[in-house]
Amino acid sequence: MTDKPRILVTRKLPDAVEARLARDYDAKFNTDDTTYDTEKLVELSQDREALLICATDKFPCEVIERLPEGLKAIATFSVGYEHIDVPAANARNIIVTNTPGVLNAATADLTMMIMLGAARRASEGETMIREGRWEAWSPTGMLGIDISGKSLGIYGMGGIGRAVAVRAKGFDMEVHYHNRNRLPSELENGAEFHETPESLLRASHVLSFHAPLTPETRHFLTRERIELLPDRAIVVNTARGDLIVDEDLIAALKSGKLAAAGLDVYPGEPNIHPEYRRLWNTFLLPHMGTSTVETRNAMGFCALDNLDAIFAGRPPPNPLT
Repeated sequence: MTDKPRILVTRKLPDAVEARLARDYDAKFNTDDTTYDTEKLVELSQDREALLICATDKFPCEVIERLPEGLKAIATFSVGYEHIDVPAANARNIIVTNTPGVLNAATADLTMMIMLGAARRASEGETMIREGRWEAWSPTGMLGIDISGKSLGIYGMGGIGRAVAVRAKGFDMEVHYHNRNRLPSELENGAEFHETPESLLRASHVLSFHAPLTPETRHFLTRERIELLPDRAIVVNTARGDLIVDEDLIAALKSGKLAAAGLDVYPGEPNIHPEYRRLWNTFLLPHMGTSTVETRNAMGFCALDNLDAIFAGRPPPNPLT
């Protein structure tokens, strides 16, 4: 027997994170990295004191109610937590934590890559090379759009949004933002605040999403709101797929109202809307915003810092209420 806290780890985590888990906890690992269904999650949780989960694991109220009495904590390996019914967990005195901050830089870097890729038709150009269809350089061939000097609208000015704003300044972009609350001037760093999202849309040659998924933000970008954007604007999403109505974005890309879209997240992942694959003016990635060794390690260590604090009787650094 061991006196180490008993933890279920629902997905395969980076080696360095699992090594620390094995050292400090009685950890039940998912060596195959399969996504557990509800019944399996409940079954494997029964003798555990904590769960280390990922965004692919769904914990609505009805699942929370079936977790064992001795469960103390749910630590999610993510900054987003819409996959957990936090009030239901808190009602059972289960502490829920996330991993904010440590993924800001990687996600912001990828946002700029997608923005540039969409603006400069990178996906189309690479496909042309790989398929052997490039014949010669042409003065009017593969014309994209400069982002330098354009206005960038950031919807959601949290840590990731602010990191994107810093990088966009390096491309001489004019930064605008909408947030639930206006930031202090030292955090705005010269960005222009918009009281309403509609005002932000009208000012955005490039619109970049960095808001959490909530009932208020779900399906934010509709056909009506797309119409508020300047003609030939670019939409970038590295936040949550359900912030956008797929059919409305696709229609705007087909009609030419929008010049391009750069997407890393989608509703119903990995089963994305098939029309995205058929559009030449999309730059598509498979939810890679935090996919660096350094960032995934940092996310795991952040989750473990939360659990270490809980089992030491201290408040965790990143509690959710």
